[in-house]
Amino acid sequence: MNQKITYELPNGISLEIKREDLLHPFISGNKFRKLKYNLLQAKAENHETVLTFGGAYSNHIAAVAYAGKEQGFKTIGVIRGDELGDKIDENPTLKFAQECGMQFEFVTREAYRHKTEPNFIANLKNKFGSFYLVPEGGTNEYAVKGCEEILIEEDASFDYVCCAVGTGGTVSGIINSALPHQKVLGFPALKGDFLKDEIRKFATNTNWGLITEYHFGGYGKANEELIQFINQFYKQTQVPLDPIYTGKMVFGVIDLIHKDYFPHNSKILLIHTGGLQGIQGMNTLLKSKNKTLIEVQ
Repeated sequence: MNQKITYELPNGISLEIKREDLLHPFISGNKFRKLKYNLLQAKAENHETVLTFGGAYSNHIAAVAYAGKEQGFKTIGVIRGDELGDKIDENPTLKFAQECGMQFEFVTREAYRHKTEPNFIANLKNKFGSFYLVPEGGTNEYAVKGCEEILIEEDASFDYVCCAVGTGGTVSGIINSALPHQKVLGFPALKGDFLKDEIRKFATNTNWGLITEYHFGGYGKANEELIQFINQFYKQTQVPLDPIYTGKMVFGVIDLIHKDYFPHNSKILLIHTGGLQGIQGMNTLLKSKNKTLIEVQ
């Protein structure tokens, strides 16, 4: 569902936002797309267990846990940070995942860096037996296939399609299904330019670029300016934004509009990739620092 954004914008520019956050109440946005074909593949390979990776407030961990419960898989979450093992009840994401039946394996941050190495995976198989492995963030060929279904025929009139970027899977799918006249712009939530190589592994088209100036300090970081923007955007549009991904992308697009980045009369489609479950965790952190809270729920 596309929703028109009634923001006052210069140069005849129009904005709509694709509400992927409304696809499912718990498997939100791009996570729904990324898991669709992965779980079909897990069933085709007769797996009973799905194992994946994530951090303390991971949208992906929450989505895999619920999807497993819904589709009859056991789920295992390898969690970055062994100090979180006795703090599950203090963490809304982990508590939700556990209530969905997910089993946790907490590892040190140092060990977590080796999560893609054969020895690390072999040790997990020795401990848990056979499982279907979904990478951190969910990005693989099946995830990209699912994300290729985000754009539909009715989106052909847009000149630009803008999307937040985490591991690169969602934007790769969008790039693959974008039309030749459309430019796809990705807004990384992480510092650095390394994501271009990841995207090139999956993206077949070349009509895309990354805008790297709107990470607000890096992954999981948010400042007062971003929080105020998210709250004001919600008041004006009734569209809730998360502070890790979509909030940064929308801030960036509107900032670029006012800086004359886009040609006059451009039609821009924003992709809302969900992730709203992370607001509760971010507000817990903001409250502990006596900062402004996100008021969109």
